[in-house]
Amino acid sequence: MPMLPRGQRLVLKTILVATDFKANPEALIPHGCSMEIQTVGVVGLGNMGLGIAATLARAGFVVLGTDISVARRVPAEAAGVRFHEALTEVLRGADCLVFSLPYARDVEAVVTAPGGLLDRRDRKVVVIDTSTSDPGTSRRLAARLSEAGHGLLDAPVSGGPSGAADGTLTMMIGGADEDLAAAHPVVEAMSAKAIHVGPSGAGNIAKLVNNMLVAAHLVTTGEAMRLSEAAGLPAEAVLKVVNAATGRSAISEAMYPRWVLPGSFDSGFSAGLMRKDVGLAADLARDTGARLPLSAEVARIWAETRGSIADADDFTRMADYRTERKY
Repeated sequence: MPMLPRGQRLVLKTILVATDFKANPEALIPHGCSMEIQTVGVVGLGNMGLGIAATLARAGFVVLGTDISVARRVPAEAAGVRFHEALTEVLRGADCLVFSLPYARDVEAVVTAPGGLLDRRDRKVVVIDTSTSDPGTSRRLAARLSEAGHGLLDAPVSGGPSGAADGTLTMMIGGADEDLAAAHPVVEAMSAKAIHVGPSGAGNIAKLVNNMLVAAHLVTTGEAMRLSEAAGLPAEAVLKVVNAATGRSAISEAMYPRWVLPGSFDSGFSAGLMRKDVGLAADLARDTGARLPLSAEVARIWAETRGSIADADDFTRMADYRTERKY
């Protein structure tokens, strides 16, 4: 565990092992690690990364942070993060690393940065990659890091910027048991629930499945509310029924009241990132030979609405029943 100020306490959270937890309730990832983690490096200080870094700093870790935008220095330092412009200073100075990056190519560029992690021999470093990526890239990078004596957990998250800032993320984790055990104090501080779903790549498979459903639910919930309005029943009224019945989802229960009905559309997750995730799910379906006709239609809708919902717009705009979109 990290060195904490006297009297400070971490709230312990359960890490579930999805494959055998019900059969063996005692099969929990053990506390502690082979080498103490005192310093955590966070690469990528955007909407999610900054919240994660601030949470880790509050938990008592020394947090090093870096971002391609030097403008992130001010909010990072205000949150207790030691900002470095040079990526290698973070890669070589941390006991554990957390990545929060937009694309798989960004993750690969950081892992393989000259003079960085692959050149370290002073200790084993586990990378917790919270980016949503393709499983193949995760497996390939995990193998390369393992050859260098390090570890990689593909650990995409759910919970948005508020969950990152509060340390209440849900993490779906792929990787080796020993790497998760080593990184346990950091995972514990970041999350309310962390589910170890399988070996390397499994975390990203789970996240792509989840986001494929989210993308579909945004479309169908928006259409359902539009139907209700057209038939003379306000969306606010029918939503009470939907959320008390079997048609409910996280879209109707959480996103609609908070971001869609008020028209704020400021969840902090962009339509462009959702399009990226939908595209990755479509690629996975193609690569595995899975025939998913409805999901393919959802992917088409997301791709063809770029003219009315820009990549920089909030992804909850897809569920806006007030706007009839042509797709």
